[in-house]
Amino acid sequence: MFDLHSHILPGVDDGAADVGVALGMARRFAEDGVQVVACTPHILPGLYGNSGPDIREAVARLQTHIREAGIDLKLVSGADNHIAPDFVQGLRSGRLLSLNDSRYVLMEPPHHVAPQGLEALFFSVIMAGYVPVLTHPERLSWIENKYELIRTLAGRGVWMQITAGSLLGSVGRRPRYWAERMVSEGLVHILATDAHDEVRRPPALREGRLAAERLVGAIEAEHLVVTRPAAILADTPPNLQPSPGSLVQSKGLDAGDENLETSRNARGGGAWRLRSYFR
Repeated sequence: MFDLHSHILPGVDDGAADVGVALGMARRFAEDGVQVVACTPHILPGLYGNSGPDIREAVARLQTHIREAGIDLKLVSGADNHIAPDFVQGLRSGRLLSLNDSRYVLMEPPHHVAPQGLEALFFSVIMAGYVPVLTHPERLSWIENKYELIRTLAGRGVWMQITAGSLLGSVGRRPRYWAERMVSEGLVHILATDAHDEVRRPPALREGRLAAERLVGAIEAEHLVVTRPAAILADTPPNLQPSPGSLVQSKGLDAGDENLETSRNARGGGAWRLRSYFR
């Protein structure tokens, strides 16, 4: 399996406090069957002043520690990039990071307030040649009032990443409800742990995979943690990857024909996405 959202880098944000904790997390990942972990610390000016070059150096240092500890785990670089008006410029300058230098980039909006212009920001990222991946939308406090916006974004080329702990209920009943709903409706592209430590927010991708399997079956659950994450790391275009919507349809889940169609079309090329924004 491949985990594309973690805070395993020590001492850089609210994740692993030190190398000891990071190594403990690495062991948990390996024991869980995870082969590759994306190190995705927060980039949030004023709170977490990380930058692309700093993260790359930290990844290299931790990889050395992991190798010396005899842990079979590969790290790649990335970031939990908080949204900002100059987001595209930040990506082009290298201040912000995509996942393993691919076209796929994690984007985190404010947790408690739905920002104005969110659709326009995602549109600018797509038109710059990237595939935005919205991190843990099920945990946003404003999802109840803006769920149609989430569905619209998914239909217009924005990928969705759900947290494994949400499906397991470890972060509350409300995130679990929205996570299960989004997975069942075929809106979710990848499942990740967003692990921060060994106890409070530990790596639990295998358990999350099993929870997803109970909702959408073994094939789609594998796509969530193996097929699509591996393709992201290889920078495979989205239209060449399996659509979650098609498997929801094959299982007969009532997600609505329009939702299924937009979920399939979200895999299309930039030309389709451009047309979708101007309907």
